[in-house]
Amino acid sequence: MKHVLITGGAGFIGSHLVDSLLADNYKVTCIDNFDAFYAREIKEKNIAPHRENPNYQLLELDIRDYASLEKAANEPYDIIVHLAAKAGVRPSIQDPIAYQQVNVQGTQNMLELAKKLGVKQFVFASSSSVYGVNPNVPWREDDHVLMPISPYAATKVSGELLGHVYSHLYGIRFIALRFFTVFGPRQRPDLAIHKFSKRMLEGTPIQVFGDGTTRRDYTYIDDIIQGIRKAMAYEASLFEVINLGNNTPVTMNELLAALESALGVAPKIERLPEQPGDVPQTYASIENAQKLLGYQVTTPILEGLQKFNDWIRGYYKF
Repeated sequence: MKHVLITGGAGFIGSHLVDSLLADNYKVTCIDNFDAFYAREIKEKNIAPHRENPNYQLLELDIRDYASLEKAANEPYDIIVHLAAKAGVRPSIQDPIAYQQVNVQGTQNMLELAKKLGVKQFVFASSSSVYGVNPNVPWREDDHVLMPISPYAATKVSGELLGHVYSHLYGIRFIALRFFTVFGPRQRPDLAIHKFSKRMLEGTPIQVFGDGTTRRDYTYIDDIIQGIRKAMAYEASLFEVINLGNNTPVTMNELLAALESALGVAPKIERLPEQPGDVPQTYASIENAQKLLGYQVTTPILEGLQKFNDWIRGYYKF
């Protein structure tokens, strides 16, 4: 039985990964500090089924505290999947030091733990935000002109570089996965699809920043989990950076039309100026993921939004 250590395992992506691994008879240790960025009860609901599984354990720890990590997580692991981070572009502009501490120092602590415990497979959640304002689309991993425009994005670049150092010095296989706008059941409540859907179903206005022409490469959660699982099994090289996206950008106006179709409710829109730190587009090349991981997009956005609609109506009892 393989033993996987997952940081951020009570969050949106992490809890789906735990679902997948427990279903395949992995032993899973989850680290989460239940950061107050959103309500603890949401994460508790995410992991409620996991707590009943004898192959699951939860360690409530802060990845900034290396001494506690070293003491509590002192077990043999086959793989570390490091998903924990302070998330969000706009909040990082308000509190850049906290983002640096969690996302950079926390990542270094997890790499130190991997070194100490002899863990040779390390999968890291990076972000499409590292590309910043880059007109060369679709974005390819071999385009090394990264132009991050938020503290959050800069911390993700730092995490990738730290991984390269530890891979080179200690032989840790480090796979950085650049996620592109992940959505689906359990999505964080601050993210657009969740926030817009809830407000549309409530009949309250939604705030749209800019003129609606910004584009995002929305990726359904099942495809992201597929990519993570394949990265966990990857053995061909010691260091890789790989996009996980949908390869089909959608404008904000197109998203609103798709949500109206999926939810059966017309949005009431409040237009606001563009926000600092937001990029005009994200667009993933997935050639590398296809070649290295055998990754394939299985859920187009309209199908994903229908599944999200089924979930959100049940979750909030609309």
